[in-house]
Amino acid sequence: MSQPSTAPGRQHRTVALAAMAGTTIEWYDFFIYALCTGLVFNQLFFQGFGEDSLIISFATIGISFFFRPVGAALAGHLGDRLGRRAMLIATLVLMGAATTLIGLVPTRDSIGMTAPIILVFLRILQGLSAGGEWGGAALIAVEHAPTGRRGRFGAFPQLGAPLGLLLANGVLALMTALTTDEQFLAWGWRIPFLLSVGLVAAGFIIRRKVEESPVYRELKESGNHSRTPLAALFKHHWPLVVGGALLFAANNAVGYMTTGGYVQAYSVNHLKINPTTILICVMIAAVTWLTSTMVGGILSDKIGRIRVYQIGFVIQLAWMFPFFALLNTANTGLIVLGLIVYSIGLGLTYGPQAALFSEMYPTAVRYSGAALSYAIGAVLGGAFAPMIAEALQTSTGTVYSVGVYLTGVTVVGLVVTFFVKERKDVPLGDTATDGQHDEQATVTA
Repeated sequence: MSQPSTAPGRQHRTVALAAMAGTTIEWYDFFIYALCTGLVFNQLFFQGFGEDSLIISFATIGISFFFRPVGAALAGHLGDRLGRRAMLIATLVLMGAATTLIGLVPTRDSIGMTAPIILVFLRILQGLSAGGEWGGAALIAVEHAPTGRRGRFGAFPQLGAPLGLLLANGVLALMTALTTDEQFLAWGWRIPFLLSVGLVAAGFIIRRKVEESPVYRELKESGNHSRTPLAALFKHHWPLVVGGALLFAANNAVGYMTTGGYVQAYSVNHLKINPTTILICVMIAAVTWLTSTMVGGILSDKIGRIRVYQIGFVIQLAWMFPFFALLNTANTGLIVLGLIVYSIGLGLTYGPQAALFSEMYPTAVRYSGAALSYAIGAVLGGAFAPMIAEALQTSTGTVYSVGVYLTGVTVVGLVVTFFVKERKDVPLGDTATDGQHDEQATVTA
């Protein structure tokens, strides 16, 4: 049998925690860049563009997203052919190397235009890593889990995003508190990037102990694995890729208001809030996001992945404009309140994702399918979300125009949920081959 339900509970938890540890480090690395975009890079690397320096700086976040599908396709192909475990280690090392090197790049005042070019190149490497990382972490956790608890265990790699955000904001808040503005711009911002060396070393040790997925091992032993998983994916399952991408785009655009640094930059540059203060506010929200993500995963085992998604999207829609109204007060307490409720909807549309995306695809193309849905959704939703938000706010003179944009994206995600089938109780091994796509389609025609 392909299901690991008879494996000891300790093994399930060990795998889930290893997946969470790795994604936390990955997202810490990824978010540190995004957070420094509006606080540092616009002043040190893109200052020659005048009033457009902040928008151009945010655009570099989006550029890396276009390389996520490349990373997802490469890691997905190798992950479906060689296994999930090897890709977990490779993507972690790539992300850590790129992040550490960012902390060593000279500024534009030192080496001219070469500085932003190097910075963007290293951000692209981060994008390649992020594109392949999530699929492996999600699958290794879900494919080890018992059928009735895939939502719970699949939520662990999802926790890496709020934990990474919490860690990134915490380290930056500490550095801004311990240094003057001049010191922070001179060298303080580099410390969080250089810390990645130690974090990646710890993650490498943890992930080396993870065994290969039992579902994937059975597939290899049966000889049914695909030699061309990407071709099989797009031949038989392309509607699933599109559906999954639109679901994640609706979550990702909303999430990137904080993870992409827009809220932080808007608060500092327009509301004149102290950087340390707003970073702490986002840290508090990250704890709520963390909790609601875990709740979303657990709840999805009880009432279904789709129902939890729908609840989360409705909360996002209902709270969008109240959130921006509270943010505009520049009152710390009200901003925290706004971010907390905002993060609840975000978590409920993020917690069930690993389980849902894993259940959407047959084992033979599961890594490729889940990773590409995630990566393409990130391009559609998060790639230029901070830049779009900044451009909208600047051109209209009101932050509520950002709310209109995010409302539209969320509506698309909510609509997609009504075309997705619930498969929470279907054993993953029952979808081990890629030739039965008609019976297994998850997105209805």
